[in-house]
Amino acid sequence: MQFDLKAKDASALINGCTASLAVAILAAHDARHLLTDACLSLGLTLEAMRAEMSAFDPRIQQARPHAGQIKTAQVVRTLLKGSTRTTHEARAVQLPDELRRTDIPYTARIQDVYSLRCSPQVYGPVFDALDYIDTIIEKETNSATDNPLIFHKEDGEGFEIISGGNFHGQYLAQAMDLLAMAITDLGSICERRVARLIDPTLSWGLPRNLMSGVRGVNTGYPVVQCSLSALVMENRTLCMPGSVDSIPSKGNSEDHISNSTWCARKAMTVVQNTQYIVGVEMLLAAQALTMTEALLKDFRLGQGTQAAYDEIRRQIPACLDGDRWFHHDIQAAHGFVTSGSVRDAVIGSIGQFV
Repeated sequence: MQFDLKAKDASALINGCTASLAVAILAAHDARHLLTDACLSLGLTLEAMRAEMSAFDPRIQQARPHAGQIKTAQVVRTLLKGSTRTTHEARAVQLPDELRRTDIPYTARIQDVYSLRCSPQVYGPVFDALDYIDTIIEKETNSATDNPLIFHKEDGEGFEIISGGNFHGQYLAQAMDLLAMAITDLGSICERRVARLIDPTLSWGLPRNLMSGVRGVNTGYPVVQCSLSALVMENRTLCMPGSVDSIPSKGNSEDHISNSTWCARKAMTVVQNTQYIVGVEMLLAAQALTMTEALLKDFRLGQGTQAAYDEIRRQIPACLDGDRWFHHDIQAAHGFVTSGSVRDAVIGSIGQFV
């Protein structure tokens, strides 16, 4: 596409927040899809751990009526509609690696751990942050961020040139710092659930390291979880606000800058790192569901989580016959998020759910 630039157009393209805005738009777009996929990975883990569902009761959310919290709980209820794996009867089944006293009757779970039970209160602020960020991006996209600006004179005779500060990127810088923090926290809670999936003492008896076959030949997924923990730590370092870091330049005439380009770039990196975390949570939750399928054959998944599970298994077979190099599986799991394939499969089954 060729643009016929007129007077002042070139300056407007390079003198404002255009580069920061372009990266911010991409980061916010990808973050929105990522959050939807994180709802799917949460739903699959809830099924794998036979979670206690009272935490998602709408009355709980209405007692603290933040829009994002209400939305998260609604999404979970939609995805798991029809599930019987998240019932007391399913939880009463003792898995081989589950530590449970056999001399007394099984007693119902009261409260699950925070990474399951508090997911509406953690995902909710991410939904709300993205809504706020979208308002900033929409205004910036439809704004003149150049300097100086040229206006028609009120009498219609000629033009007036006015110098101002619309080029300053603080709105975008702070929005992107918020995006980095919100998505880092999203990745952090997902990684904590992955750590639980591979530990039978924390997952109510799921196979250790989600490994099958001969122990010592198949090592399972602990190193995969280590990779995710490294990404979480990297994300945390990228959460240092760039919007408060200002170094004067040009003889101190530019004595406060926004750092908006760096803020947008690091937010994009956080989103990309978290795509791996969410994709791998889907992968490991599906592995857990496959490995307990025979023991829990009488209990079905929800319609939405079943569609997600089927699509994951269509792309990646379960690891049931010995060790294998997980690099390709990790890349394929990353593709769940970047391609939207699992998300689209669920939408095809139950319609829009977010």
